[in-house]
Amino acid sequence: MLALLKSIADAIVSAITLQNLAILSFIEAIFFPIPPDAVLMPLVLREPRGFFVAAAVTTIFSVLGALVGYLIGLKGGRPILDRFVSRQKVARVEELYQRYDVWSIFIAAFTPIPYKVFAVSAGVFRLSITRFTLASLVGRFVRFFAIAALVAAYGQTMVAFVEEYFEALTLALVAAAAAGWWVWRSFVRRRSSAA
Repeated sequence: MLALLKSIADAIVSAITLQNLAILSFIEAIFFPIPPDAVLMPLVLREPRGFFVAAAVTTIFSVLGALVGYLIGLKGGRPILDRFVSRQKVARVEELYQRYDVWSIFIAAFTPIPYKVFAVSAGVFRLSITRFTLASLVGRFVRFFAIAALVAAYGQTMVAFVEEYFEALTLALVAAAAAGWWVWRSFVRRRSSAA
C-alpha cells in the first residue's frame, strides 16, 4: 500500500511542469474551476530559482485564455446573458463595466474573484480589448509574481499561509487601494473647487 501511495505521489509531482502550468493557466481563464496557483506553488517549491519564469508563464497563458473568454463573450455571450438575466440587470452591469472597466478587470485579475466571468463579460459588454489586455497583464502578473516570490523565499510555510489567507489579503489590499483612491479623488476635487 505504501509503495502504491508513493508511486501516485511521484506521478503527481512529475505532472507539475511548466507545460502543465501553461495549460492549466490557459483553460482556467476560460472555464476550468481549479486556479493555476495549485500548480504554480508546488512548481516553485521544487524549483525556487525559477519562480520568475513560472510567474511569467502563468501570467501569459492566463491572459491568453482570458482573451479567448473575451472573444466568446464578444461573439456569443450577449444572447445567453439576455436569456438568463433581466434587461435591467444587464443594463446596470454594463453601465458599471463602462464606468469602471479597467479597475474591475484589474481587481478580478488580482483577487480570487472568478476572473473567467469578468473575461467573458468584458467581451459581452465590448470593453476595449487593449485596456482589457493591459489590466489583465498587470493584475495577473502582480498576483502570480507575489505568490511565486513569496513561496520561493519562504517555502512550505508560505504555501500554507497563502492557502489559508490569500483571499482575505487580496480583498483587504483592494479595499485599501479603493479607499486610497477615494481619498485622493476627494482631495483633488476639493482643490479644484477651491481654485
